Amino acid sequence: MAEANLNKVTMDKIVSLCRRRGFVFQSSEIYGGLASCWDFGPLGVELKRNIKDAWWKDMVQSRDDMVGIETSILMHPQVWVASGHIKNFHDPLVECKACQKRWRADELTEQKCPACGGELTDPRQFNMMFKTFMGPVEDTAAVVYLRPETAQGMFVNFQNVVTSSRKKLPFGIAQTGRSFRNEITTGNFIFRDREFEQMEIEYFVKPGTQEKWFEYWVNERFNWYLKMGIKKEHLMLRQHCKEELAHYALACSDIQFLFPMGWGELEGVASRGDYDLTQHSNASGKTLNYNDDETKEHYLPYVIEPSAGVDRGVLAFLCDAYDEDTADGEERVILRFNPRIAPVKAAILPLSKKEPLASLARSIFNDLRSNWVVQYDDTQSIGRRYRRQDEIGTPFCVTVDFQSIEDNQVTVRERDSMTQIRIPISALKATLAAKLAGEPITEGSVAWKSGEIAQA
Repeated sequence: MAEANLNKVTMDKIVSLCRRRGFVFQSSEIYGGLASCWDFGPLGVELKRNIKDAWWKDMVQSRDDMVGIETSILMHPQVWVASGHIKNFHDPLVECKACQKRWRADELTEQKCPACGGELTDPRQFNMMFKTFMGPVEDTAAVVYLRPETAQGMFVNFQNVVTSSRKKLPFGIAQTGRSFRNEITTGNFIFRDREFEQMEIEYFVKPGTQEKWFEYWVNERFNWYLKMGIKKEHLMLRQHCKEELAHYALACSDIQFLFPMGWGELEGVASRGDYDLTQHSNASGKTLNYNDDETKEHYLPYVIEPSAGVDRGVLAFLCDAYDEDTADGEERVILRFNPRIAPVKAAILPLSKKEPLASLARSIFNDLRSNWVVQYDDTQSIGRRYRRQDEIGTPFCVTVDFQSIEDNQVTVRERDSMTQIRIPISALKATLAAKLAGEPITEGSVAWKSGEIAQA
C-alpha cells in the first residue's frame, strides 16, 4: 500500500494543493519569496493548530505526569555555551569556488557542482544558530541567539517547575514553540526550514530506569501517529548506531515517515542521560538536583526526550491523507484526514441562495460554528462543492434542500465513503459530535438511528 500511495502522491501535487487551497504559501511571495520560510494560510493554520492541540491533549492534558511550559525564544547567551551549541552545533560547509553555491559536505554525492563544474573548497564548520543583538549597541557583549531548539528552556526551568508543580519523578515538561536554524541546505517544501515549530517533551526519570522509559516513549510516540491516522506502512523506527549518537546520548531512535522523496525523520526520541542538567548546574553554579522524598537521595535525573517537528508533521499528515479516486464518474482529489486534525469539520451547503432556504442554512451554520470550524458554501453545483470539501479534507457535508423547510431534516454526507444519511436538524450537532469522535457511519449506529440512508 505504501508504494501505491507514492504513485499518487508527489511533492509537486502537495505543493500545488497547498497553495491552491490555502494551506501553505511562500513567505514574502510578492517580493520573490524568502528561501525555506513559509506562511500557513487559512486552512494550514487550522491543520497546524489541530495537530498541536491533539498532541497537547494526549501528551499533557490527559496525563498526570506531565506539565506544560512556554519559554522565551531569546535566552541568556551562556545557556548556549553550557549546552554545547556554541561549540558543537555545526554542519560541515563546502563552497564552489566558481559559482559560490554552498552545500553540506555530508550531503554531497560524487558529483561536484554539476551546474558549473567548479572546484569545491575544503569543508569548514558552520554554526547554524542565528545571531542577533540585544540593546541599542551592536557589540559582542550584546550578542544573543535565536534558539535552535525548545529543549534548553525546559532544562533551565527544571527547579522552577519541580518547586511550583510539586511533581514527583518520573514526570515530564512539555513545550511547543518556534525554533530557528540557519541550515546550509534546505528543500523538500516544509520538510526542512530555517524557521519551524517543535513539540518537545523532557521526561525526567531516576537514573537506572532510563532504558525502560526510553522504550516506553519510543512506543508511545510511534503509536500516537497511528492513532492520528497515519498508515502503519508509512512509518518505521530507525535506531541510531553507536557511531552516530551525540556525545551525550545513551540511545536514540527516529520515527520516520515515507515522504514522496523517501524516508525522512518525523520525530526523534533520545535518551540524554544527565548531560543537560549537569552542564547547566556547573555553568550557573545553581544546583539542579532532585530531592527524592522516598529514598532521601539527591541526584540529577536522567532525561528522555521525544522531539517532533510540527511543520514536518503537517507535511506528513498531508502526504498520508492525500488520495485520488472516482466519484460520480469524475476523478476527485481527497484528503482523508483524521477528523481530529481536519481543518474544517463540516460544510453547510444550501441548494439555493433564495429565502427561506438561505436563512435556514445560515442558522444551522451559525449554530455549528460555536463548536467547530465550519464553512458555508452556496456557489456552483452541489457536486462541485462536494469536490472542494473533499480536497481540503472536510469530514462531513450538510446539504440543506427545499424539503428541509418542510420536514426540518438535512442530508449529511461522509467524505470517505460518500454515504449520505438524512437526520433531523435538532439531532445534527450531537450526531456530528459523535461522528467527529470516531463513531463509524453505519445504518444502525446510535447517532444515526433517527435518520435514514439517502441516495448518494
